[in-house]
Amino acid sequence: MTRQHGIVVGYDGSDFSLRALEWATEEAESRKLPLTVTYAWRWPYSEADGEAKLHLGKAAEHVLLHGAKCAHAHSPIVEVITDLHEGSAAQRLVELSDNAHLLVVGAHNRGMTARFMIGSVAAFVAARARSPVIIVREAGPAPVLPQPKPVLLGVKDTTADAVLDFAFQEAALRNLPLRVMHAGHPRPMAWGIAMAHAPDLEDSARACRERVQERLIPWRRKYADVRLDVASATTAPRDALLAASAEAALVVVGTGRTASRTGHLGTITGSLVRHASCPVAVVPSQEHRSSPTPPTDQARAARDRSR
Repeated sequence: MTRQHGIVVGYDGSDFSLRALEWATEEAESRKLPLTVTYAWRWPYSEADGEAKLHLGKAAEHVLLHGAKCAHAHSPIVEVITDLHEGSAAQRLVELSDNAHLLVVGAHNRGMTARFMIGSVAAFVAARARSPVIIVREAGPAPVLPQPKPVLLGVKDTTADAVLDFAFQEAALRNLPLRVMHAGHPRPMAWGIAMAHAPDLEDSARACRERVQERLIPWRRKYADVRLDVASATTAPRDALLAASAEAALVVVGTGRTASRTGHLGTITGSLVRHASCPVAVVPSQEHRSSPTPPTDQARAARDRSR
């Protein structure tokens, strides 16, 4: 029987992974799922000295057990599973995603080394995982805000249903408003010189919002308690989402339709993974996993009758 890993978090003892651990523990508690804490280590030299490698493995085990202890301290009611792996951390997280509900990884966004680490681990995992991946930045405990920030959902006309469902669920679980931003603003034409926006630009933006509103109807019914705001990007989608991330608790985006074939995130998603001001959730497209079916009136009626 295949073990279900529930919520999986990568932990290496750093302050950044501790922040990710706290986020993952909250996810496990709110979703009533077990938490799997994984730590991957490897011998850094070409030749292995048996005794030295044994000591390194024991040290890795201590790091992992410390992570499990921190998770228990953060939420005593969550079941915690430990996973010690010798090898690549990124590859192990992708492997665990096969039977995981969600992956959580920590990263920071300062300096060239940080950007390289984010690119080599978090982006690698986000592009290849079969479950959603949340990338949590910065160290230390999450700040207590006087005004809760919303979950930000970036959508295009081709965004998979799974991305919408994940964003609504996160907003519902955290009792946060959901801001949906359509990342496909109309562009005015120009002939060599700067020109004013076309007269129908506002009408085009309104049409985009209406189209998004119509698509969101099934989820608005399913998550009736989620406060919803729909907006259209008035600048390039990447710039609009990056700017909006400064006022968001979490940004939710899809991997893009080519991620499963190329192993790389789309341009907008990749930029958000590296530069967003808040945690980013990357949800696989339909090629990675089956999307949830939007709730129909018949399904809701059957559900209500069964209560």
